[in-house]
Amino acid sequence: MFLTIIGKNGDFLFKMINMTAIYPFTAVVGQERMKRALVLNAVNPRIGGVLIRGERGTAKSTAARALAALLPTVETFSDCRFGCDPNQPATWCTECREKSNNGDQRKVEMLPTPFVNLPVSATEDRVVGTLDIEKAIQKGERHFEPGVLADANRGLLYIDEVNLLDDHVVDLLLDSAAMGMNIVERESISFSHPSRFILVGTMNPEEGDLRPQLLDRFALSVDIRGIQETHERVLIMERHLAYEEDPESFREQWLPKEQELSKQITQARKLLPNVQYSSKNMVDIAKLSTSLQVDGHRSDLVILKTARAHAAFESRKAITGRDISLAAELAYPHRIKRGPFQQSEISAEELSEKIEELAGGSADDESEVGEGSEQSGTEIGENGDKKKQS
Repeated sequence: MFLTIIGKNGDFLFKMINMTAIYPFTAVVGQERMKRALVLNAVNPRIGGVLIRGERGTAKSTAARALAALLPTVETFSDCRFGCDPNQPATWCTECREKSNNGDQRKVEMLPTPFVNLPVSATEDRVVGTLDIEKAIQKGERHFEPGVLADANRGLLYIDEVNLLDDHVVDLLLDSAAMGMNIVERESISFSHPSRFILVGTMNPEEGDLRPQLLDRFALSVDIRGIQETHERVLIMERHLAYEEDPESFREQWLPKEQELSKQITQARKLLPNVQYSSKNMVDIAKLSTSLQVDGHRSDLVILKTARAHAAFESRKAITGRDISLAAELAYPHRIKRGPFQQSEISAEELSEKIEELAGGSADDESEVGEGSEQSGTEIGENGDKKKQS
């Protein structure tokens, strides 16, 4: 596996550890909306995650794992079990706050971005962690055993077959993702730690769906299908055969594009706080949601956050109607409902047409994040450069 490392001169390197090299994100053929949703969540993890729905064998899990390898290293205290950010004292865990109050000297180190795969059988205690009440009563010591939320802090939490996970556990995950904090309380004993992560859930709708209340809690949603174009299907086979024959060599071949995209994501993160939006932008978003009869207000906030992330990814300091349209295509699919005798959700194509009609934008513009011409060799990183020049 290759891990992103930032050198002293600011260059982006990929350090290989003794594991099989994962399939490169930039080598994934097609599935542009899925790649765009993943990249924008990497730019701004506060968007709220993405739910990827599709049939088997459509690169859902491959893309999620590949994204984690693109993310830069994180700075943390070497003795912190929760990956606290030394530069964000307001988000520190209970242990780090206590050590700071005691005046302890702390060492800082750079670690790879965590990638945590949550099993379908996960219980509440495994997810949130546990407090040892017996030790607290007998010895007066507070002991907290970290869970999945602690492991995933400042990283990527991947849930395969999220629709088969217990609804209560899904609720806990979504609550923590929204608050950015995990608080565990037992018998008047409390422990808290930061829980900020990119949430990626995948599922096959044929195996059952999520309740509407849980669907709405996922910020973005993408429905993907198998590629029908013959040339691209052949390209998928060729790349996978090359990867299976020599994973490390295949990874090296795609390394320049991986480095370029990783650098672009990191630069977009830095630019994001400076991306501006106007009152007109917010009015346009509100009108769009009203016109499509979307319930609640979560989608409006999601679109604004996603539009800002898209502008930052293209190195711009102000959002445009196109940013709003592209964000809406990801925020609405699981929130727009039809009548009782029609299919439950609007298709991506129909949604794009509605957004283009209502917003006047180019929702069908296929110069999306991650898209490129296979014939010309244009890939994700190069696409970003082309967009910046346009």
